[in-house]
Amino acid sequence: MPITLTVPEGLLSQRAQAQAFAGLTEAVLDAAGLTGNDFMTANIIGTINVLPRGHVLAAGEPIAAAFVELKLPEMALVSAEAKQSFFEKAADVIEQAAEGRLKREHIWSNIVYAPEGAGVSPAAAITMPISSAPSGVRLPPRNARKSQT
Repeated sequence: MPITLTVPEGLLSQRAQAQAFAGLTEAVLDAAGLTGNDFMTANIIGTINVLPRGHVLAAGEPIAAAFVELKLPEMALVSAEAKQSFFEKAADVIEQAAEGRLKREHIWSNIVYAPEGAGVSPAAAITMPISSAPSGVRLPPRNARKSQT
């Protein structure tokens, strides 16, 4: 379940970036009712993209803004309430990390849904014991798994 946080340089310190990503991870888990689920926590991955100031735009103009994109399987955060919960928590996290340098209305979030079966990591399929997979996760047959070198 990848998270992508995109901000212009200078908006968040490296420490604030790390804290923001940890907070976004907690926001996803909380909105999905998965707080404390070690398996799901380990599978929330992502990137922080720090772009030159002039490369973050709104209305065609450079702006101090933050974009949070969440990629999820179709079965996650399906209710309007769960989505709204994530969006509110994400905005809180980013606003706090920016320490007054960012207006809340300049924090945009979206969710992109991946079709069923499009989100299994090949590495997870190789290394994850069948017994640790959550219900509903289908792993490829053992003979279809390739070793990593």
